[in-house]
Amino acid sequence: MTHSDQRAYFFKIDTTLKLIRSYMQKSLNAAGIAITVDQWVVIDHILPNPGISQNDLAKLTAKDAPTVTRILELLINKDWVRRGSDKKDRRRSQLFLTEEGKELHKKAFQIVAGIRSKAWENLSDEDYAQLVRIMETIHANIN
Repeated sequence: MTHSDQRAYFFKIDTTLKLIRSYMQKSLNAAGIAITVDQWVVIDHILPNPGISQNDLAKLTAKDAPTVTRILELLINKDWVRRGSDKKDRRRSQLFLTEEGKELHKKAFQIVAGIRSKAWENLSDEDYAQLVRIMETIHANIN
């Protein structure tokens, strides 16, 4: 049996993402903000895209349709998101943040922005550009 390739980048990416998600969830909880990281991702993508469809939201957040449906039902029940009907296609609904959802986003964003700054300490804009380039290349290679 041979050892796997020394370039186990997937493991490093996966463990880093899990650490960030865990740190973010603990930080949101500690701030008394009752939202999960997945709910945050959905809200953060609806805010700049008012009226987005559920299918487009799933693509934008890289989540499957059943997961987005489940998250949206929770967010709608909490009065953070509302559905509206598409005037051009009645079968299609549009998603909007409610005023409560916008307030929640504002509070949570302060925590998220702080985490992003903390995680990026000692790294430059050039480092970020390199990371994006590398991740996009890996994505293209696999896709």
